[in-house]
Amino acid sequence: MRPPLELLAPEESSRFRRAYCGLCHALGERYGPAARMILNYDFTYLAILLSERTEPDPLRSRCVSSPVRKQAYQPASPALELAADESVILAWWQLRDGVADHGFWKGTGYRAASRVLLGAYRRAAELRPDFDRHVRDCLDELSALEAEQCPSMDRAADTFARILQSAAATVDDPVRRRVLEQMFYHLGRWIYLVDAADDLREDAAAGRYNPVALRYGLTDGKWTEESRQAFAKTLDQSVHMIATAFELWDFGVWRPLLENTVYTALFAVGRAVLEGTFRRRSPKRREKETQEG
Repeated sequence: MRPPLELLAPEESSRFRRAYCGLCHALGERYGPAARMILNYDFTYLAILLSERTEPDPLRSRCVSSPVRKQAYQPASPALELAADESVILAWWQLRDGVADHGFWKGTGYRAASRVLLGAYRRAAELRPDFDRHVRDCLDELSALEAEQCPSMDRAADTFARILQSAAATVDDPVRRRVLEQMFYHLGRWIYLVDAADDLREDAAAGRYNPVALRYGLTDGKWTEESRQAFAKTLDQSVHMIATAFELWDFGVWRPLLENTVYTALFAVGRAVLEGTFRRRSPKRREKETQEG
């Protein structure tokens, strides 16, 4: 996910930056400087969707990425703390999945990063044991699907969708919880499918499991026009379901950002992936874009 900063008013871009920096501070305060390496836009959206309708008064401080000029950021809140905890758990299991997928030598980077994050993961798992257990169970299901080379991309996407859906389990308001569960589920499904589509050629070259390739019988990770159009409809369906749930809740000050993301940015990312023009930002580039707005 990418924030459509170019479509937002300066006030809304600044609000996103404050949430991004607030999550960075929450990760650092709860899990140490190394945990900040996992900061990304997806986890920032998780924090925003879990946040209240209003934004608290920001704090300002210098940090490693901005040692001279003080940057505004959101102070600690239950939403940021929950997002930080769940982000650490998700990131650690993703790293372990990377170790399993890439073998001994190619998995060295994943293995090293998971060791750095191990202490943080253990603390987060103690704080959120139900979420950690759910993530582990769903990833075990996904591993089984990979082992049998299951051609159903819906079954594979469902495992990750249920992981993200469970992030709303602790929301007290039952209506809000149901809205967020629906948004998180279909967002998780969309993220999994977009990621699989973006990895088509790399997975084909490495001989790795890719349910999108198996579903459409793609050779060497190359789309046919028919498969491209069919997959685009699948992605659009997920976005439409996200939008349907989104309209059922008042997201307060976050609505302009979320509205532009749901109705514009997700479609743009999906289109770029299908056209082969999508480029993942490095953490350094992502941070620069966020600061510049």
